[in-house]
Amino acid sequence: MTADRNDEDGRGGGLTTGEVARRLGVAPTTVRTWDRRYGLGPDAHTGGTHRRWTPADVARLERMCALTATGVPPAEAARMVKSPEPPTPDGPVPVAPPIAAPPGRPAASRRSRAHAGLRLGDVRQECKGIARAALRLDAAALEDLLATAIEAHGLITAWTEVLMPTLQAVGRKWENSGERYVEVEHFLSWHVSGALRRCAPPVAADRPGATTMLACVPGENHTLPLEVLAAALAERQLPVRMFGAALPVDSLVAAVRRTGPAVVGLWAQSRTTASRPLAEHVAAMEWGVRGARRKAVVMTLGPGWAGHAVPGLPRPRGLAEAVAAVESLVPG
Repeated sequence: MTADRNDEDGRGGGLTTGEVARRLGVAPTTVRTWDRRYGLGPDAHTGGTHRRWTPADVARLERMCALTATGVPPAEAARMVKSPEPPTPDGPVPVAPPIAAPPGRPAASRRSRAHAGLRLGDVRQECKGIARAALRLDAAALEDLLATAIEAHGLITAWTEVLMPTLQAVGRKWENSGERYVEVEHFLSWHVSGALRRCAPPVAADRPGATTMLACVPGENHTLPLEVLAAALAERQLPVRMFGAALPVDSLVAAVRRTGPAVVGLWAQSRTTASRPLAEHVAAMEWGVRGARRKAVVMTLGPGWAGHAVPGLPRPRGLAEAVAAVESLVPG
């Protein structure tokens, strides 16, 4: 048995390197590098090669994560972590508490100082790991965590309970911090988009009158919600054509005529981009031979349509509802 295999098994006291990495939201290689390069490994080994991390060991790594997330270089962060804590009148500052959840609280609601500024609240543990990786701009760890979350929960649950809460927290941090953290939001959004493409199955072949067309309204550039909807529809073998951000009106009309879709989903993030006349115009479009003319069902998607609801047009309130609506509207 290799040392790496021993490193990941669950026997013995303390946490394995893999378990520590998952809790901190870093790659296992990052934990091993901090051990090898900066001497931040566990204080004791079990059985010679087995590495087990105690709460005190993990507390040091949590502080390392917190420091590097704020931009402190790893070498300097490690020096600060290893330096003695400043004294107080009553003695040294106590070691940070272990990361295990207090009695009676579920693991999904554990707190961590490394990302407390994001105000994540009571969310799944994966949100916190993803937030840490995004704050550190750690691409390798972030891609691994995103793929694991999607594989473990499925696209809809992963988006609703893991990815979206984390993206919203980063967005709030950006809004409340002036021009800071813009790079974190862009970095996280880019990697979420890539994870959706990698995890989604190939687009299903077109079936006449069964295609769903997805586009952002003119002036709207927030594509991630449509990307996850496209991936969820592909997962269900429903034909979908994705047109992305800010599709001009003339191009939208031309695409509807050329595609002949069963459903058109129009995403608006902001009320300033939602256009009721545009939705009504697309819903009224007809195509096909005389006597057998067809229309698409237009779904108004996103928070921008609040206050701009179009009578007679479905307005799903979330991803699961949107997927269910498309499944009910697309012929089998």
